[in-house]
Amino acid sequence: MCGSKTRGVMTDYDVDDDELRSELDDFAAPQKQSGRSQKEERIIAGFEEIQRFVELHGRPPQHGENRDIFERLYAVRLDRLRELQECRTVLEPFDHQGLLSAKDAIQDDDVEALDDDRLFAELAEVGTETCDISKLQHVKSSAERQAAEEIACRQKCSDFKKFEPLFRQVQKELDTGVRTTRRFERKSEIEKGRYYIVGGQKAYVAEMDKAVANQHGFLDARLRVIFDNGTESNMLMRSLQKALQQDPAGRRIIEPIAGPLFADRNVDGDDASGTIYVLRSRSDHPLVAQHRDVVHKLGVTGDSVERRIANAKLDPTFLMADVEIVATYDLYNINRTKLEHLLHRVFEPARLDIQIMDRFGNPVVPREWFLVPLFVIDDAVDKIKNGTIGQYIYDPNSAKLMTH
Repeated sequence: MCGSKTRGVMTDYDVDDDELRSELDDFAAPQKQSGRSQKEERIIAGFEEIQRFVELHGRPPQHGENRDIFERLYAVRLDRLRELQECRTVLEPFDHQGLLSAKDAIQDDDVEALDDDRLFAELAEVGTETCDISKLQHVKSSAERQAAEEIACRQKCSDFKKFEPLFRQVQKELDTGVRTTRRFERKSEIEKGRYYIVGGQKAYVAEMDKAVANQHGFLDARLRVIFDNGTESNMLMRSLQKALQQDPAGRRIIEPIAGPLFADRNVDGDDASGTIYVLRSRSDHPLVAQHRDVVHKLGVTGDSVERRIANAKLDPTFLMADVEIVATYDLYNINRTKLEHLLHRVFEPARLDIQIMDRFGNPVVPREWFLVPLFVIDDAVDKIKNGTIGQYIYDPNSAKLMTH
């Protein structure tokens, strides 16, 4: 993954006086019969939208990352109307809510940065149903004009049948621990062929055009993003990136066991979360005795292995016999249950089919014993460390891990 990047941003207050004046001047024309110029009518119309917002919500529009994009734009407009005396003069007779004199504007250092990409990402979400951005017609910053031109509507994916099995497989791998998810952070990147979770839906980047520099000098690219509900969107890479960053539940679905999962020591303050253990049974069961050197129990524990096996001879999970510890591997920052499921999936073809009677005479079928040599288990551990284990499954005939 690439490191974080410094990006140029613009604030809500970059909608400056000259820009607002220019917009209003576009409509300067001879007086209407009402006695007001079109310029004044335009000012009033924009103010009336803010008043409708106040009537609906019971408060003035406010800035803030957690606010709807239209509310934030109304907040910018209201700030400007308050500052421009010519606007105040026109609007004061209509200001029955006292908006022009209100002292609810926040300080400049509290105003969040709002760049084109973030605005576009938010507008894309707002416009999912109808892509109607007509409400933005009264305040036209460069960010809004770009958003109006590039906003990406979701539409039905005509060839979703070829993507549906991919989503099913990813969900299965999430359920079994082959894959997991991590928070989408600022340093995270969008890549073709990767899966993400945004807005509660899994998203697959099926296509990515060649990256080109946008107006701020940052690389961007048009994507074809498929969603697991059968829709797709032709959106910008940085727009998806921003949407993932703003979504509290935004996640990236990592490749099968990507990156180092555990090591022989604690690194960078990681907390140890368990141990993989390999055990050999001392049972006198004929099947175990015949293959003792390759019959191994694979498990993961958050306790000490010694405590885990203390009462092995009373536990059918351990074949009602004492065991010896063959190998252990400490692991860090990993879900123990999912990792155990992963190991058992890899060695499923060699699972030992055996039935043991517990101390009450009830039949039990242990599920964590496998006919597999220790050197193959070591190989599996190495592949977990380098992130490739998801590509392999154990082949009992060749006693090797084979790609599938």
